[in-house]
Amino acid sequence: MGIIVQKYGGTSVAGPEEIRRVARRVVDAARAGNKVCVVVSAMGDTTDRLLDLAREVSPSPHPREQDMLLTAGERISIALVSMAINDLGHEAVSFTGSQAGIVTDESHGRARIVDMRAKRVVEALADDKIVIVAGFQGVSESSKDVTTLGRGGSDTTAVAIAAAVKADVCEIYTDVDGVYTADPRIEPKARKRREVSFEEMLELSASGARVLMLRSVEYARNHGVKIHVRSSFNETEGTWIVNEEDMLEQAIISGIAHDTSEAKVTIQSVPDQPGVAVRVFRPLADAGVNIDMIVQNVSAEGHTDISFTLPKVDIAAAEPILTNLAAEVGAGGFTIDPDIAKVSVIGAGMKSHPGVAADVFEAIADAGINIEIISTSSIRISCVIRASEVQRAVNVVHDRLKLAEDIHLDGDLGEHAA
Repeated sequence: MGIIVQKYGGTSVAGPEEIRRVARRVVDAARAGNKVCVVVSAMGDTTDRLLDLAREVSPSPHPREQDMLLTAGERISIALVSMAINDLGHEAVSFTGSQAGIVTDESHGRARIVDMRAKRVVEALADDKIVIVAGFQGVSESSKDVTTLGRGGSDTTAVAIAAAVKADVCEIYTDVDGVYTADPRIEPKARKRREVSFEEMLELSASGARVLMLRSVEYARNHGVKIHVRSSFNETEGTWIVNEEDMLEQAIISGIAHDTSEAKVTIQSVPDQPGVAVRVFRPLADAGVNIDMIVQNVSAEGHTDISFTLPKVDIAAAEPILTNLAAEVGAGGFTIDPDIAKVSVIGAGMKSHPGVAADVFEAIADAGINIEIISTSSIRISCVIRASEVQRAVNVVHDRLKLAEDIHLDGDLGEHAA
């Protein structure tokens, strides 16, 4: 007997038949002798519809009240899933995020979990009840207000619950079979990975892969929670997210991620003086604008251009700040380019196989695609290109790195041995 935490996303509970399918799967896990806790998202596109409704009522919804509204979606899901499980002869009990003991800071819309007080969940599991927890939400310790964890927050809820109840595994059920070498919707030869390390998954999530929310991977790594990403529509094994030292096999490259949700900002003719960078980026950070890739051109005649990427959703907040900044630092102005995409290649094997970088750049160059910004870490190479070129870039890099083949660190390295 073990403890299993299962998380089901919106597509998995989109309607009555899907909810009954989830209920049968949960009951099967319980009948196999496991104690089961289930985290569910809002049904289908409920969250988007609630957001649209809020904006129809108010052009700028109050953050506290918007969180109160959005958490209704998950409360509907947990009640319906519990009803379906009870009809199958197993006792289920549903908890909101606050009832499950998920304590957060008070940042509405993007709250972070600061404590887990899962006593009620633990007690219900001990009584052989199947526990259903609302994802994406918690309660602020200071204000006692309902908060939401941001897009994909149900993943973090599931991992946090798994850590609190000392679960054997946290199963993330979604509409894909696992983590692929690229998005199979744009790369038909993409292969499913059996295992991916926490470090690789962190880079994949940060680079645009939407399989797991970034903070859920961070939480899992920090608390030693084993994650299994699986499809809610079949019984096949998915992808395990584990510590690198626990992996049975290590691929040179885990996968390619792409992201079209960012824009490129260029501040032109910035005086090349000490302290200018902090004057540029501190106000943006204070406003909660998330800066990603940064590049500064070589100084010419005492001035330089600074380019960086940020989420498109942050443009409205960043624009007035940039206007003031350009005047304060004596820059020549700024531009915002929303028509970009980021393509990233991630793999722990790159640490010992430097030829990967050359392969990536060569593949993109041979396709006639211009790279505007390059950023790297020890296990990641990211390139900013035109948004219109993103699918072609993913395809040519996937082919050049032979990701449709099964190449591991102890196997035939081919051209990557260079």
